[in-house]
Amino acid sequence: MKEFLDALSSKEPTPGGGGASALVAAVSCSLCSMVANLTTGKKKYAQYQEKIEEYLDILAQKNAVLQNDIKKDAEAFAPLAAAYSLDKNTENYEQIMEKALLDAATAPKEILEDIYSLVAVIEDLAVMGSRLAISDVAVAATCLIAALQGCVLNVYINTKSMKNREVAAEMNAYVSKIVEDGVSRMNVVYKNIDESLR
Repeated sequence: MKEFLDALSSKEPTPGGGGASALVAAVSCSLCSMVANLTTGKKKYAQYQEKIEEYLDILAQKNAVLQNDIKKDAEAFAPLAAAYSLDKNTENYEQIMEKALLDAATAPKEILEDIYSLVAVIEDLAVMGSRLAISDVAVAATCLIAALQGCVLNVYINTKSMKNREVAAEMNAYVSKIVEDGVSRMNVVYKNIDESLR
């Protein structure tokens, strides 16, 4: 963690906001795992036992994916950084730049999909999870909102420079819909838990 935060603090362009968003999503995922671990085996939640066990396996897999996404985001930026350093008179410059921009936008789009996949899990844990850890479900929801809203900007910053506006608009519309839905649903989870604890 310290190594990542030190690197994030440096003047190097990676890791950046995309990697930070993946990390925040991994924190959300870890909180979900904690809630599931605190719920499993408890008689009070026996009706959810099978689903909780399933989620423990799923969350372990998702956590590994999200941690890998931190690296994935940095790797996607490297070719774009190289493209930006090229002389504009370089042969096939426009094509090289366009591909680099598309690839740099595609990586956070895919990371966004990984982040969004936690939305339904958090909704279920808000219902099935141990009431002793319900505040942690709300924190997971809040973290996921930040991850979604942060990650999508790494799509937009690259699609904004693309020459193919049709492809850019299509990608923007797709990710915008994901974020709008995910944030809306996580706000409901947070609001309901917040009201239940007051």
